[in-house]
Amino acid sequence: MKIVNSIVFAIVAFILITADVEGQKKQANSGGISLNEKVQQLLDWNAKKSVLRLNGHKFKEYVKNAPRNYSIIVMFTALQPARQCIICRPASDEYTILANSYRYSSAYSNKLFFAMVDFDEGSDVFQMLRLNTAPVFMHFPAKGKAKGSDTMDIQRVGISAEAIAKWVQERTDIQIRIFRPPNYSGTVAVIMLVAFVGGFLYLKRNNLEFLQNKQLWALLAVLFTFAMVSGQMWNHIRSPPFVHKSQNGGISYFHGSSQGQLVFETYIVMVLNGLVVIGMILLTESGSQSDTRKGKLMAIVGLVFVAVFFSLLLSAFRSKAHGYPYSFLFK
Repeated sequence: MKIVNSIVFAIVAFILITADVEGQKKQANSGGISLNEKVQQLLDWNAKKSVLRLNGHKFKEYVKNAPRNYSIIVMFTALQPARQCIICRPASDEYTILANSYRYSSAYSNKLFFAMVDFDEGSDVFQMLRLNTAPVFMHFPAKGKAKGSDTMDIQRVGISAEAIAKWVQERTDIQIRIFRPPNYSGTVAVIMLVAFVGGFLYLKRNNLEFLQNKQLWALLAVLFTFAMVSGQMWNHIRSPPFVHKSQNGGISYFHGSSQGQLVFETYIVMVLNGLVVIGMILLTESGSQSDTRKGKLMAIVGLVFVAVFFSLLLSAFRSKAHGYPYSFLFK
């Protein structure tokens, strides 16, 4: 009986060794590397840079081809100035902040990596994935193929490191706390502003009647209102792109949905609101003019300002709220 067991054990061991040798031969012949070698290579690269730069060959080897027991977040971008991608550079900066925060956090492991594919270094990857825009953030899970939700909707959530970290947590269950490098520009600006205002008040300490100027305070209040109603707070929280490309390849200054907005769109809305207010002021002041001719001219100009620029505001709203039925001078 012992002899039979020994023979069976020897046969099983021989089969396993032969299968392992054949597998290694096939892997060597195909030019691939083992999973352990992949992970170790990624860790070595990650020790030098938080964001791994991949070309077409490395993307196929470490992302596309199996086996893979790790998740990898890939940013597809076009950083060269000739590509004219306005938001690619700020998106890359935010992505790097996220990757650095992950590498130096307690959540760091060999289960998640951050990589980047530039169009000029991996155009074949863009063709393979049928990407015709940038930047694009995609999650390639450890098992299975990427799904629709594995592509981040930057038009809706923005490109800030915090927004990307939240999306990564939804896809991988790995929570990353963002650590931003210290930025003293805001502190310096506040100190300079306080020093300027303090110096001005000191020089004018005997003549502070301007602080009682109602028009000055009204102007400041109106400017603050413009900033708030135009969406400056949205820009601060969401970090949307300045502009983005339209479907026909041109540049779009307005977001195509009422659920988002662009930075340049905010400036346009602010200016249009300001011009409408100027028109209303002209209409109001026209009635108090002693010169009848001047009053009529102010009333006409004010009416034109209100009608034209309010119509433009309405048209901008129609372009975002699809199906809105009302318009004035412009469609």
